[in-house]
Amino acid sequence: MLALTLAVVVGACSKSDKPDGSKARLQIYLTDDPGDYEAVFVDVQDVQINVTNDADNGWQSLDGVRRGSYDLLTLVNDQDTLLAEADIPSGRIHQIRLVLGTENYVKINGELKPLTTPSAQQSGLKLNFQQDVQAGLLYKVTLDFDVAKSIVETGSGKFMLKPVIRGILESVGGSIKGAVVPADSPTLVMALNGTDTVATTFTGLSGGYILKGLPSATYSLHFQPGNLALGDTTLTGITVNAGAVTTVDTLHILP
Repeated sequence: MLALTLAVVVGACSKSDKPDGSKARLQIYLTDDPGDYEAVFVDVQDVQINVTNDADNGWQSLDGVRRGSYDLLTLVNDQDTLLAEADIPSGRIHQIRLVLGTENYVKINGELKPLTTPSAQQSGLKLNFQQDVQAGLLYKVTLDFDVAKSIVETGSGKFMLKPVIRGILESVGGSIKGAVVPADSPTLVMALNGTDTVATTFTGLSGGYILKGLPSATYSLHFQPGNLALGDTTLTGITVNAGAVTTVDTLHILP
């Protein structure tokens, strides 16, 4: 079973040297509901999205897909693993597709048994998603296999993988977007909540920056220019709201 959960991922440090406020950031995670098997291995080869109305030709692979074999039963009880992370166009995700290879197995009584996939699903496991994503925000999608419902014994000791799909959407958190001039060298930008550094990034070639995945709060922004002739600067009172991008006025840093 594939379960989709969109949520902001808040880390102690989020870095990017190419900030892009015109796109949303999408992270795909894999997790599982417990099943009565010793292990269930799925061979993940690609994760794709469709942001068009063309269900046949509108697919695009996400960057940074972590291909390989995953034991779903190590990903239970809120444990998960990152499958892919990419910038995607703002707008609407119509479908998501998980493409599996041929090395899929279920382990029973110490023996690995092949999991076959119905021919109708060999092009990928599809989910009709129909969810909007906003530029400048970070989203998390969790693909949740329900092993108990997804593995069918066909007889003679053979097993088939027939996932059932449900979708759950949650969207929280916000972002801070702005720019620093001069942009002749990268500037380190840190979002502080009190004395805690919540997220960091660097300005891009044009001086722009964006900090994604921030919980609702009021932040200070601390800027450390790469040009040592310029001094550090701190801005206070930057309010972030869930599901919104807070735009900060362009900061002019003087020697």
